[in-house]
Amino acid sequence: MDFQLLLGQEHPDRIVVSPVNPIPVQPGLSFLAIRPAPDGRLHIFDSYVIWQLSPKWRMAVEGDYVIERLWRNEALARSSATSHVAGGAVYARYQLTQKLGVAARAEYLSDRGGLFSGLTQALKETTATLDYKLDDGFLMRYEWRRDFSNQRSFLTDSQGELSKQQNTASVGLVWWWGRKEGTW
Repeated sequence: MDFQLLLGQEHPDRIVVSPVNPIPVQPGLSFLAIRPAPDGRLHIFDSYVIWQLSPKWRMAVEGDYVIERLWRNEALARSSATSHVAGGAVYARYQLTQKLGVAARAEYLSDRGGLFSGLTQALKETTATLDYKLDDGFLMRYEWRRDFSNQRSFLTDSQGELSKQQNTASVGLVWWWGRKEGTW
């Protein structure tokens, strides 16, 4: 079990300027300096618990709450209103055989004020994972992920058109060395 409380002043001094979409979607977009830099506060509460239910079953639960105030004091064109982000996740993993494992994950993020995503929205995702251990130090990972929101925020194949959902399939090769044993 882990619990973290992070307090302090942590704000970007640059803003992403997107020529097309209301949210930043890729690296390399132009940036503009923010003058004067924000002097507000950021508070992060983060906690998770992991259970090893049996040699084959593992579960985890995670919870997060973030409060940010961009400006310490309200002034002309400076809001001291807070942005709140609350989220959580559940994870489950089952090792079918020595080489084969399956996992599932579900997450929820309430981004009031658009602190993380740029829009006030409720983001949700589910992921199904299949791991196949090729050899010691090599793992093939197959994933199917579904992201969805109550706002249009995901890119589509049409320029300027956003969707409330997206699906992603991925295949990856994980390679490690050292004292790590078993699956990731």
